[in-house]
Amino acid sequence: MPFRRLSHTLACLGLMALLAGPLGPMALAAEPDSPFLEDLTSPELQARIDAGTRTVLIPIGGTEQSGPQMALGKHNVRVHVLAGQIARRVGHTVVAPVLAYVPEGPIHPPAGHMRFAGTISIPEPAFEALLEGTARSLRQHGFHDVFFLGDHGGYRKNLERVAERLNQAWARDGGPPARVHALSEYYRVTQTTYVADLKQRGFSPAEIGEHAGLADTSLMLATDPALVRTDTLASPAARDRARGVTGDPRRASVALGQVGVQQIVETSAAAIQAAVKP
Repeated sequence: MPFRRLSHTLACLGLMALLAGPLGPMALAAEPDSPFLEDLTSPELQARIDAGTRTVLIPIGGTEQSGPQMALGKHNVRVHVLAGQIARRVGHTVVAPVLAYVPEGPIHPPAGHMRFAGTISIPEPAFEALLEGTARSLRQHGFHDVFFLGDHGGYRKNLERVAERLNQAWARDGGPPARVHALSEYYRVTQTTYVADLKQRGFSPAEIGEHAGLADTSLMLATDPALVRTDTLASPAARDRARGVTGDPRRASVALGQVGVQQIVETSAAAIQAAVKP
């Protein structure tokens, strides 16, 4: 379930329990079978750590425009959904809250995505400090392997830089053993394997696109179709570079997106399993 609807659902469940009475509905308070840290109480998370859950994923999105066809939270919702699937595939893994504030380019004068309403950009030092503080917090609580999952290619260098800096610091500080991994496979598969598959299916590079085109839109349809304005896909604005689109989403579909989702989840899970020490 997309994280933006989760709080509403949980609130409804809590209200139902109160209305039904104090005894039977208490079963709703049982620990949820969820990989998401936000769904757990502190004791529930501690119990998982004590039982051997030592891997944590930090999903990183971004708040940016994607033409007239996709909501500004595209990256945040998508990485949340996919991180959950990856965590379940790996096992004994939890998912930290999505980091939604990332570098998106100069604010004034605006450039790149910042030229469009709703995009939020923060300075690279602030972003790296956010990554570092998050990773250090999770290490403090007992996680041994911390993975950065970036749904956006623009901050790849920041993830790698923070991972290298922390690994060097942790190797000599005498603290609990832990490593940070900038999981390049998560994003790379969307630019290589997935694109190659779409080309084999007869789609051109111009149609597949790099931002809000067929590939990007199909992935969103497969993860949360509510964030896609399907009634705009056939409009000229949905493939207009002047409106922030590179590609053509007219033939985007859930089925095509599911191909990419499967590739991302399987490739990322395999990379995590290979990186985690027994």
